[in-house]
Amino acid sequence: MLVTLMNLLRACWRPSSNRHARTGSDVSGRQDGLLWYKDTGQHVNGEFSMAVVQANNLLEDQCQIESGPLSFLDSGPYGTFVGVYDGHGGPETARYINDHLFQNLKRFASEQNSMSADVLKKAYEATEDGFFSVVTKQWPVKPQIAAVGSCCLVGVICGGMLYVANVGDSRVVLGKHVKATGEVLAVQLSAEHNVSIESVRKELQSMHPEDRHIVVLKHNVWRVKGLIQVCRSIGDAYLKKQEFNREPLYAKFRLREPFHKPILSSEPSISVQPLQPHDQFLIFASDGLWEHLTNQEAVDIVHNSPRNGCARKLIRAALQEAAKKREMRYSDLKKIDRGVRRHFHDDITVIVVFLDSSLISRASMHRGPVLSLRGGGAAIRSNTLTPT
Repeated sequence: MLVTLMNLLRACWRPSSNRHARTGSDVSGRQDGLLWYKDTGQHVNGEFSMAVVQANNLLEDQCQIESGPLSFLDSGPYGTFVGVYDGHGGPETARYINDHLFQNLKRFASEQNSMSADVLKKAYEATEDGFFSVVTKQWPVKPQIAAVGSCCLVGVICGGMLYVANVGDSRVVLGKHVKATGEVLAVQLSAEHNVSIESVRKELQSMHPEDRHIVVLKHNVWRVKGLIQVCRSIGDAYLKKQEFNREPLYAKFRLREPFHKPILSSEPSISVQPLQPHDQFLIFASDGLWEHLTNQEAVDIVHNSPRNGCARKLIRAALQEAAKKREMRYSDLKKIDRGVRRHFHDDITVIVVFLDSSLISRASMHRGPVLSLRGGGAAIRSNTLTPT
């Protein structure tokens, strides 16, 4: 079996002279084969490092960092916004979130003239509603868009506070310095919504007591209705509205019995906490990273590495682990083209945000650099998924 697979892979390899040509500018990031990276940059509250590696035929991960005004008002909140959007079933939902979520957040922050958990919740709701409008419009000609969705992890640093919102199984981990020992400990800040976690399964079962098959163990993996591992997402209309769970949707997505309330939710888990001087950095990443590295391993890599390029170093460490699990060399894994590469690892997005306590403490006076950057893949026109 392994020999057959390796023969298939060899057919998909390309000469390294083409695969690893570096393109792009330092301002917008660089491309190296399937890897996109921005090794270092400046946000209002410190520095950052960012990297994305593609495994799927179409990149399903999207991400962004926005630093500066967080509303449309001159007197409104100011800070840094980080988003990691891990799509599934296709790239459409993640691209839509990348185009609309931050703008929705700015709109609600303008209405309240502040940043809050309520602003984040409303931004998620508006983004979900907007994508459902796209699904409704495209359903007659592209019904499979109803089976496309995305995890959505957001962090906002504003006024010395950290706001974290999440649906799905992407993760943000804090590196916290312990003065007594000199160690930097990993602290997970985001709640995950993957039914492989027993508590998540029990919560979903309690919400659907009438459905004995709300969670099914299929091929050794727990899945909602035997279809999907996450129970919260943006999109996935086919498991939220009965009208999209019928023909002409592919039969593999259609449920045998009709449902009368949404099976999946788009409501984010939200946490708010003050940032402390011993909070060193934040690692935002899609689950492709966490499949191969523990929270502490990732924090140790960042802590023991130069800031410049640390996101790329995390991706390299994850790919080395992926290669090791398949008993192959990392150099050979890098030669495998997109699509086939998905058999070895997922798309992986990493954004490391360093926290400068002196900048955070004077955030209300310090207006710092304005930044807007998206990571990974070819640029997508911002109006491609806007309903008309």
